[in-house]
Amino acid sequence: MFTVTDANRKWYVLVAVVISTFLSTIDGSIVNVALPTLVRELDSSFAIAQWVILGYLLTQTILLLTIGRLGDILGKKPIYSAGIALFTLGSLLCALSPNIEWLILFRVIQAVGAAMALALGVAIVTEAFPSNERGKALGFFGTVVSVGIVVGPTMGGIILEALSWRWIFFVNLPVGILGVYLALRYIPHSRPAAKQRFDYLGALTLGLSLLALLLALTWGQQLGFAETRILLLFSCFILFLLVFLFIEKRVPEPMIDLSIFRSSQFGLGLLLGLLAFVAIAGTTLLLPFYLNNMLGYPPRQVGFMMALIPVFLGIVAPLSGTLSDLLGTRPIATAGLAIAAVSYFLMSRFDLDTGLFSYAIGVSLLGLGMGIFQSPNNSAIMGAAPSARLGIASGLLN
Repeated sequence: MFTVTDANRKWYVLVAVVISTFLSTIDGSIVNVALPTLVRELDSSFAIAQWVILGYLLTQTILLLTIGRLGDILGKKPIYSAGIALFTLGSLLCALSPNIEWLILFRVIQAVGAAMALALGVAIVTEAFPSNERGKALGFFGTVVSVGIVVGPTMGGIILEALSWRWIFFVNLPVGILGVYLALRYIPHSRPAAKQRFDYLGALTLGLSLLALLLALTWGQQLGFAETRILLLFSCFILFLLVFLFIEKRVPEPMIDLSIFRSSQFGLGLLLGLLAFVAIAGTTLLLPFYLNNMLGYPPRQVGFMMALIPVFLGIVAPLSGTLSDLLGTRPIATAGLAIAAVSYFLMSRFDLDTGLFSYAIGVSLLGLGMGIFQSPNNSAIMGAAPSARLGIASGLLN
């Protein structure tokens, strides 16, 4: 056994964690490319086949906070290691699925494993690295996520051209097995100092609240957000959220200790992260339509042009994390947001006459700004979280 800050082993901890991050990121995007193939080869409709993606994302999102809290109670290593193993098993089951219904079920199993690993990854790295290296370590997370975003669709296209769709899941197996070995071998098992109780009622009401919100946002796109069933789902979201907050203020050991939000660095960091990623998500949703429908670029070229954002983000994230360790998180994160704001201003001027150079400048600045912002902001959030609440802080961050 080694100490969590051991200079010779902490990088092995980081490698073990980024493997699961890489797998989860790829799997969130690689299947998108395969949807038309799944509809055709599994004799399904698009309305059903899209749940191969939606089931994965909904399950993962709903479970992140619950698993983060369980990590604080039971210890992070056993849950994290079991998560990678379950994800790998889920990948095998997905590859062997006889029809679309079984594939959706196995994707949910896969998502449970992904949530177990993702929810605790940042917390494990935070414990493994000293505070003066935390930004650099978390910066590698940004790089891995960016590489996964770029590689996922590209790898999916290559696999579908050369092999069966089943291989988009088979490729996870060797990497997942390696991840399980590294996690068991190198991640320390730090047990909580005192026995804690799990807030089952809080977890249930929070899960129902998130499920209602996500279903409303998903189905509202087809049915319309003023439709009665969608309004009912939004009402359930608000109702269960209020019940959850009521419970959290009264139970002795809440699911989320609301007092952690008294730290302005923690609360503001989460808010800035939320706003920044809402903005970039909206941008990456609209840009393909602009490039393909308005400027007439073919899909393959659109993919390369969209890759500018994650490429620049991935290159800059470790550098900005290292700088934040030396200069502090606030000035680096602020500079990143300022660059992103300039990028949005430039992109707001895109029109039918925008050339490749102008497009590349505007979009590359967004990747640059987000890469500079993300690592120090994540470091500030995790640095402000109490050591006994790193699991739930990691879940909130994800």
